[in-house]
Amino acid sequence: MVYINHLYCDRVHRFLSRTIIIESTSGKGVSQLNTSLANRKWMFVSLILLIILIAYAVVYPPIAKSSEAVAKVNGTTISKDQLVKTALAGTGQQTVQRMIEQELIRQEADKAGIQIQDADIEKEIGKLKQNFPSDNEFNQALEANGLTLDGIKEEMKPQVMMNKLLEKEVTVTDDEIKQYYDKNLDSLKTQEQVKASHILVATKEEADAILADLKKGADFAKTAQEKSQDTGTNSKGGDLDFISRGVMESSFETAAFALKPGEISDVVQTSNGFHIIKVTDHKDAATPTLDEKKTEIHDILADEKVQTMSAAWLQQKKSEAKIEDYSASVLK
Repeated sequence: MVYINHLYCDRVHRFLSRTIIIESTSGKGVSQLNTSLANRKWMFVSLILLIILIAYAVVYPPIAKSSEAVAKVNGTTISKDQLVKTALAGTGQQTVQRMIEQELIRQEADKAGIQIQDADIEKEIGKLKQNFPSDNEFNQALEANGLTLDGIKEEMKPQVMMNKLLEKEVTVTDDEIKQYYDKNLDSLKTQEQVKASHILVATKEEADAILADLKKGADFAKTAQEKSQDTGTNSKGGDLDFISRGVMESSFETAAFALKPGEISDVVQTSNGFHIIKVTDHKDAATPTLDEKKTEIHDILADEKVQTMSAAWLQQKKSEAKIEDYSASVLK
């Protein structure tokens, strides 16, 4: 279980710092989403395995080699001791440095009277979700990487603490906001969107039968829960949330954007199977004004400035602190 925790946190790190390839069962197949999460500044993702193993090695140093097996390859045993040694040798010192940094941040936050509220974490989750076309795509990415929302929230806490420490030192001017708005107006525009749900099945015969039931008054959400083969959405009644053009396969997109709110499509075929689509809302494309985006842009620029400051700030705190690092000898 300890090793699983290490792998889990490593997946969190990758999720927050690189391009994610997810399997989208909602109509497009494999979608590569460049989440640009490096700009989200998740510098301090802890590796739970190594935290526990380091403590174990210090408090309960092994006296004799353990023969307890964690795996066998063609009859050759891989022991628990080999697992511990390999894990500690691989990233042990790096993990100790992260733990030191996290402790420095916690101490500085305590001095400043800073506490992390649920609202602070939810705000960062909101920023993370902005990198995905919809909540459904975000949830699929979590699932594809073996992560949970609660796990992501926990790993965010050290960085959120540091953000709150440094944001008081950051100033964003109106001129900077205007320059960002002018430079990034195309990306700030809202594309036309529809809020859609769907039912996915393997054969046209199944889809035709379901469509007939729906036309007779069967509840769409309940039918999706019972019969849709899209495991990412069936528990939510087939809800795909809002989708923009260019996200789904062309046949799915054409059918969905042709519907008015409340309407149900005929059977639509994609590479994933046969769909029945229901649209429940529609948003026209829109160009936001500077005033409408001012707060959002301010937060983006403040985040960037905090990121620029954070490395130097942390290095200064480390130089001022009394740090006794025994990892080099303990992890031999």
